[in-house]
Amino acid sequence: MSEVVRAQYRWAGVRRRAVRAGRDPDVVFDMAHAVVCRWWDQAPGWEEETIWPRRLYRLAEVNAGGDLGWWRIVGRDAVVFPEAVAVAGVLLEPGTSELAWEAFGGERLRARGADDPLCRRLGERVGRPWLGPLAGTDYDGALSAHIGALARARRPGGEDRAEWRDDPWRVRSEHRPATAAALLRVRAAEARQAGSGTRWRAAVSAETRMQIGQWADEAAESLGALRGVQGSGTTREVARVLLESLTDSAEKVDLALLTAARAALDAGVGLDDVAGWCRLPAGDLVRILRAAAGRRAGRGRDRAGVTGVVVGRGPRAG
Repeated sequence: MSEVVRAQYRWAGVRRRAVRAGRDPDVVFDMAHAVVCRWWDQAPGWEEETIWPRRLYRLAEVNAGGDLGWWRIVGRDAVVFPEAVAVAGVLLEPGTSELAWEAFGGERLRARGADDPLCRRLGERVGRPWLGPLAGTDYDGALSAHIGALARARRPGGEDRAEWRDDPWRVRSEHRPATAAALLRVRAAEARQAGSGTRWRAAVSAETRMQIGQWADEAAESLGALRGVQGSGTTREVARVLLESLTDSAEKVDLALLTAARAALDAGVGLDDVAGWCRLPAGDLVRILRAAAGRRAGRGRDRAGVTGVVVGRGPRAG
């Protein structure tokens, strides 16, 4: 993305300014990043916001598909980088402390509002003049804490008061943006929870449901044919018919079991739950499903590849 590349060049200049001002560039960027990530979280509710969606779509291109939410997580830091650089530049400007002082009314102390001059400048610098009033009335994020700390230090005698000695550049833990890894874990947990409550017909294709039913019917038919077999014939012949028919039925049941397990996992049901219902350790179920998928991709249905899943199960889990 050209905007991100240009921002990288601009960041080099902002970094030098931070060093000249006696600030750690990484600390400055952390504050700016926390500010824009707060905006990123709020942006889905902003009708005026058009820059980030276009940038995100260019990042995802044809790969976004129907899962743009995943791209919002993994692409966030790249998409917001130009704005983070712009915010860092504004926060380093010499007049920023004065603007923060004015935001609280200067000598006539008052609450910040939509006319916050620092927020207005930030909105202009990131190409969103409409953002200033929204940021000025957001009192819970890193930007509000930063402006408040600057204003308190600007008050007469503020430097000598212990309660005002907080570093304006320190991003409090509650204001730190969640990492992509944490957001992805939350997304996965939500998907599992949603999948657990989804109707089977809505989550599993008609073809898959038909396959499960067909294999179950074939297994029942094979077992039904065994009635009366034990009443006649030599021991060898009866044993052969029994074992071959039972093995064939077990294969059909295993095919139905693996297909049903895969369908449940794809629908978002938790692995531990599915493995428990299959009476298999979770690791064994994953290994069997992967092996079966590899065999299907290589040479179609393989009888030897699935038989034994049912027979090899232990006692019912849970």
